[in-house]
Amino acid sequence: MHATTSEPERIHPALWRASQLSRSPGHYIDTGYAAVSAELPGGGWPLGNLIDILIQQPGIGELQLLRPALLRLGERPVVFVHPPFLPQASAWSSWGGLLSCLLWARPGRTADALWTAEQVLRSGAFAAVLLWQDAVRNQSLRRLQLAAQEGNTLFVLMRPLAAAQQTSPAPLRLALQPAPLGLNVSILKRRGGTHEGPIQLQLYPETRFSEFDHAIMDRRASVARKSRHAVPELAH
Repeated sequence: MHATTSEPERIHPALWRASQLSRSPGHYIDTGYAAVSAELPGGGWPLGNLIDILIQQPGIGELQLLRPALLRLGERPVVFVHPPFLPQASAWSSWGGLLSCLLWARPGRTADALWTAEQVLRSGAFAAVLLWQDAVRNQSLRRLQLAAQEGNTLFVLMRPLAAAQQTSPAPLRLALQPAPLGLNVSILKRRGGTHEGPIQLQLYPETRFSEFDHAIMDRRASVARKSRHAVPELAH
C-alpha cells in the first residue's frame, strides 16, 4: 500500500485513527487555554454541536473556562438558560462583554428550559447558548444536538458530574473539578483518541480576595427574580 493511502485523512477528512484526534470539518473557536485547545479536535470548542460539561458544583470556574471564547464571539447575543446564580453585570463588564449582548431566561420547569434552548438554537441568531440542567433524558439530548447542528452557535450544557454515567450524543464531554487557583479538566469524550488527564488550569492569580469581595463574586441569589430581557447580574 502506498504511503499516501495509509493516512486516513487523505482518503476523507472525516476519517482518523483511533489514536489520533479527529480532523472533522466544521467551525471551531479557540478556548483561550493552550493546554485545552491542544487536546480538542479542531483546536477549540466545536460550534454547532452540543458540548456536555459536567461540574462538581456550580460556580467552580466553569464560566471562567468559557470566558475567552464568549468574548471572541463578537456582538451577537449570548443567552443563559436557567443559570444557578443571578448573573452579575459588573463581572461581565469587567471581562469586556457588552451588556446589550447578554440575555438570560429562568423558566420554571425543565421542559420549558429545554424548549427555550432548542428554539434559541434553531433561530441561528445567537452566538452562544449556555444551559444548566440537573437531569436530561437522552431523547432531549438528541433534540438539542440536532437543533445545535442547524447553526454555528456555541452550545454548552452544564450538568452534575453524576451525568457522566449517562450516554450522550455530544461529540465533546468534559468533567470539571475545582483545584487550587483553577480547575482540573478531564476530557471524557472527544472525536479521536482517548485522553489521559486531567488538564490542570490556573484561572486566578495568586492573590487572596477579602471575604467581602469573594462573597460578592460568588454569592447565591437569596430571592429568585423573574426572567428579564437583559441580564442585570452575572455569576462569577
